[in-house]
Amino acid sequence: MARKDSILDDLVKAPWWVSVLFSGFVYIGLRFVVPAIAGGNPFLKGMAIAGQTLAPIIAFIFLLPAPISFFISLRKKKLLDKQTDIDSIRSLSWKQFEELVAEAYRRKGYAVVENEGAGPDGGVDLVLKKDGNLYLVQCKQWKSYKVGVPVVREMYGVMTAKHAQGVIIITSGMFTQEAKHFAEDKPIDLVEGNQLAVLIGSVQSKPASGMTLNSTPTAPGRCPACGSELTLRTARKGKNPGQKFWGCSRFPECKFTKAYE
Repeated sequence: MARKDSILDDLVKAPWWVSVLFSGFVYIGLRFVVPAIAGGNPFLKGMAIAGQTLAPIIAFIFLLPAPISFFISLRKKKLLDKQTDIDSIRSLSWKQFEELVAEAYRRKGYAVVENEGAGPDGGVDLVLKKDGNLYLVQCKQWKSYKVGVPVVREMYGVMTAKHAQGVIIITSGMFTQEAKHFAEDKPIDLVEGNQLAVLIGSVQSKPASGMTLNSTPTAPGRCPACGSELTLRTARKGKNPGQKFWGCSRFPECKFTKAYE
């Protein structure tokens, strides 16, 4: 059974200023409002006296999540801004991958609620709200195989049950043709690795050194070895570290490479 979040947990997840405002309201309420409405009632008057005494302590407790929330937010912003290409995105853990996607949509003007689940799979990872519309997001950090139609069907069912306006499924890899066909006439947005790289680059506040996400070159056809898409990569070791090349999206199953010209 999932643990129910406390008020402090919710304040840590909220923007830092929410904790500051909540703390201020609690202090004003206990210090001034409760004594004003207590009147001559002995029970309420006793509570008012206790509330006035404890107001600074309780307000301070509700203020504690503010710096925690601030530093979490700062870490997520740095996580997004330091990405350099699809390879750096694929090197993230599943949790970092979800945080990266969440931060990207925040910068696109969405209100984002992150699911604090304990595993890399399991339904809805993010809930997006904008202009009165609700969108459900599932993140799949699958590098070596394609996301199939069962995942898309499942999310479509969740969308219907929750009366959401649309579904977004994001992977660092690719989707099968069956998945793409299923999503064609439905409010389902399938975002593959290269598309995600462009999205990240478009919302970065300061592109990292050597950043090329905003202008991803068109791949020179498909992989001649297996027919999959080619993705632009950067050599991290070997004879030419830092040099770009085209590599098969099914790596490491397929090791085809082509020089980047």
